[in-house]
Amino acid sequence: MSYDTLIDFAAERERRIHDLHEKRLQDVRLAFEQVLPLSARKKKAKGKPKKR
Repeated sequence: MSYDTLIDFAAERERRIHDLHEKRLQDVRLAFEQVLPLSARKKKAKGKPKKR
């Protein structure tokens, strides 16, 4: 039997767990973006400098 066809079950399990956590994290990020959009930050307009 060739070593190319062997499956590392620990690595596959880690990959699946990572994918599940990444999906959950993306869902949370999407929920936060809907509530608090990051791109809607308002820049302060530059006004006249205050006199000292």
